Amino acid sequence: MTFSLGIVGAGQFSGQFATLFQAHPGVSDVHVTDLLPDRAGRLAAAQGLAGTFPSYQAMLESPDVDAVAIFTQRWTHGPLVLQGLNAGKHVYSAVPMAITTEEIAAIVEAVGRTGLTYMMGETSQYNPATVHARNQIAEGAFGRIFYAEGDYVHDMDLGFYEAYQYSGGENWKQTASYPPLLYPTHSVGGVLGAWQTYATSVSAIGVVDERGDGVFDKEVSQFGNDFSNATALFEVAGGGSFRTNEFRRVGYPSHIRESRFRFFGTDASMEQLATVALWQDKKGVRDISELLEPKPTMAPDDPSLQHIAPELRAAFTSGSAPVHDRARLPREFDHLHNGHEGSHHFLVDDFVTAVNTRSLPSVNAWVAARYTLPGIVAHDSARQGGVRLEIPDFGDAPA
Repeated sequence: MTFSLGIVGAGQFSGQFATLFQAHPGVSDVHVTDLLPDRAGRLAAAQGLAGTFPSYQAMLESPDVDAVAIFTQRWTHGPLVLQGLNAGKHVYSAVPMAITTEEIAAIVEAVGRTGLTYMMGETSQYNPATVHARNQIAEGAFGRIFYAEGDYVHDMDLGFYEAYQYSGGENWKQTASYPPLLYPTHSVGGVLGAWQTYATSVSAIGVVDERGDGVFDKEVSQFGNDFSNATALFEVAGGGSFRTNEFRRVGYPSHIRESRFRFFGTDASMEQLATVALWQDKKGVRDISELLEPKPTMAPDDPSLQHIAPELRAAFTSGSAPVHDRARLPREFDHLHNGHEGSHHFLVDDFVTAVNTRSLPSVNAWVAARYTLPGIVAHDSARQGGVRLEIPDFGDAPA
């Protein structure tokens, strides 16, 4: 069984996923659309896609497209996902799910009402540290988990200026000020993807930017945002807490590892830094760095990456880590590029399998809400000086 797919947005990220979707035996034709038709045409020609559509609406109206995969600007996802679901299409969406509680509620309602497949492509779901922690939690190796940490530390100077200029045009500074806590899924999802719980309340602190270059300037920002760094402390259901950091001005080698995690339990703990990961218990310490280290599948100077800032290319070249179980993946992926510490292959396969078997994907609408909504509420907390706020929950996916 196969289905046809429409790629929405032909920017820096979508081309890598178009290759994987097109190679998957569960997908037939792959089309593309973009607000810049020439960009869509170039992607279709370069990858031999089935064709282009002049607009997203035209794609949604076509009986030749069964599902859409959205790779547009991060603040546009909510409305585009709803359009897709209401048009009867299955939807894969890049992160974040949406940027308001109302948009998230509407997506959850639409998925429940239509029975269509929705999946958010959160890379931390298959981050090697998250995978290892998830496996160890399932085996009870931590004892009772009571605290965790998830960081997404990516300095603007390491490729983000170029990325925003590429996507934002002349007014790129308006959107480069995107609030860090509204892009929370790498840090939050990496924690909750292992620890099977959800956040119930939060207190957050934002750090006002001092660079003075017009980025993170309230007067310039489309979002009225001047926070470049933010920290949030979450309470979780069942007892315990986790802390996340979303940093955009930080002296840290984010091109080596931008997402990193720590888990603490009553019997053991696990800690990860840029180049080392450790498993610790009451007897001692074991270095597990090699277990979590992906091996590159593509050279950083590969021609397909020439439009991407050098500091961002590691996200597109990483292969799988030893902790990854590739047995379920199609053999067509064996020699194709991977990315974000080995997550891309698994995310594509999750969505394709869910659509074709009518099963729930890993990061379905209810899980995606739990990965995204905490950051939205945390940003509100930071704007209110750290006041503790309750986080709504939409429950588990229906059985």
